[in-house]
Amino acid sequence: MTWHWIGLALFSLTLLPAGLAVITGRIPERLRTRLAPTRTRGWAILALYAVAPLNTIPRLAGASPAITLAATATAGIVAVTGCTAAAIAALRTANTAS
Repeated sequence: MTWHWIGLALFSLTLLPAGLAVITGRIPERLRTRLAPTRTRGWAILALYAVAPLNTIPRLAGASPAITLAATATAGIVAVTGCTAAAIAALRTANTAS
């Protein structure tokens, strides 16, 4: 249980503020060229952040194994969606640069 709390706190302190900053456009100028579609990448970061609460909260609440499995499966789908959004953003940037 301790590792679940540590993971949730770590992801909440790192990925949540980073994702919100990228979505709102508050990124350093030197990163603007590398993170061209910033809103898309920000949503991808937030999707990857959402995996931590979706996986941890049912376990900490003592939910049944079926609910825990459903939440973990949902977290996996959200993670794949976030990774796909980040990949599409990178491909879009690469295609416009060449």
